[in-house]
Amino acid sequence: MKAAYPLIAGLLLACAGACQTQACGNDQDENLLRLAERAVTGCSRSRPGAIADLRKAGPAGLEALFTVHAAAIEAHRRDPQTKVENWDRISTALNEVGAQYDCHASRLYWYTDLDQAKAAAKAAGKPILSLRMLGFLTEECSCANSRFFRSTLYANEQVSRMLRENFVLHWKSVRPVPKVTIDFGDGRKLERTLTGNSIHYVLDADGRPVEAIPGLYGPQAFLRHLESGRGLVQTLAASADREAALRAAHADRRTAAMAQWIGDLERVGGPGAPEEPAAAPTGSPTPPAATASTTPPGAAPYPAAAQAARVAIGKAAVETRLINEVTRHMLLAASTSPSEMEKATTEEAWKKIAALHSEDAALDQGSRLLIREHNPTALRAAPIARTKSRAEDPLLRLIVNLQNSIALDTVRNEYLYHTRIHEWFAAGEGVTQDVEALNKRIYAELFLTPDADPWLGLASDDVYTGIRDAGLRR
Repeated sequence: MKAAYPLIAGLLLACAGACQTQACGNDQDENLLRLAERAVTGCSRSRPGAIADLRKAGPAGLEALFTVHAAAIEAHRRDPQTKVENWDRISTALNEVGAQYDCHASRLYWYTDLDQAKAAAKAAGKPILSLRMLGFLTEECSCANSRFFRSTLYANEQVSRMLRENFVLHWKSVRPVPKVTIDFGDGRKLERTLTGNSIHYVLDADGRPVEAIPGLYGPQAFLRHLESGRGLVQTLAASADREAALRAAHADRRTAAMAQWIGDLERVGGPGAPEEPAAAPTGSPTPPAATASTTPPGAAPYPAAAQAARVAIGKAAVETRLINEVTRHMLLAASTSPSEMEKATTEEAWKKIAALHSEDAALDQGSRLLIREHNPTALRAAPIARTKSRAEDPLLRLIVNLQNSIALDTVRNEYLYHTRIHEWFAAGEGVTQDVEALNKRIYAELFLTPDADPWLGLASDDVYTGIRDAGLRR
């Protein structure tokens, strides 16, 4: 029996150690829950400190907020018109801890320091998804693409789960986002952002680029690229020659994308007029023709700003040009160098191709809830519209138009931009070795917003405006 004593003692010590570790973990969880409570209900002096501590705790700190305030979050999401106690404080805490505006809809935690993201990725054995954008993800008026990411991608339940479980998330602002305010002179103002594309990079745990997903994609297409990028990271980790494997993978992906593009053109019969006009895209290289109606069914036939400008042609070309620039940049205009394939794909053909991939752009319940929350005017009008007919529901029209726009963005981004990025990787170009260099080239050559132009194409030296210094203020 004496010989068994050391064994028994060892088991008891091991058990005690496990219990102590579990107790330590429970204490840590309890502390985070207390911080999550204090971040909302504490006094004005204690709330900022609690939020900062939750932020330092990483994804676990954000999850504590969701746990403690689950009922309030669910009530707000179910009906954003209903007053939820302390909602402003809850949403503020979530946004600051997660480092993302509308975090209550995405449940995502974002690092804003790449070194911290790399450390977390190595510890978790996960790749990094790094977002580059104009403006800040924590602000409501970041660039248009990043706003759509928040509502149509990050709020999507499948996408959110994929990102939380399989990636370490990071974002970085490339430069401030240009904003425009149109003052109607009677107290009404219209505020928008101009230009600004965004891109997601799949990086390995060392921060090396593996894949780049340019611009806005539909949720299902985005999920496929996330899974593909994650799989490529795993393949490269097991490869004896990482660079050769990376080049080969992108060569194959470019070939597949070009084949699909050609196949889509054949399916739609090449260039030709669509059977029905598609909704105006939110991010297309070419603005819709001025004569084309982009008014949703049942809506008042307000003319586009470009059409209205032609009526006042006697004033000067300056206002027309400004409106054209605003319209072009609000549509996230960007193009690549002409190619035979691009020339063969007319505006009508793009719309038909987008229709082939409409399922990729379908919005789920999570995204629809956030869109409802962002459109209280339409939400209030919806019950009235439903008494008439479902087709007149303003929210339904808005979502249908948005899905059409996303489908168009998806195919254009995939065929015009993603194929170019695949080419750079397949050729082993130096910029593909460093995410900062790659990002700089993509913004300059694909998104047409180079660092060298501080005015992002909105100011021209050869146009007289009648305003001192052409209205430029520094």
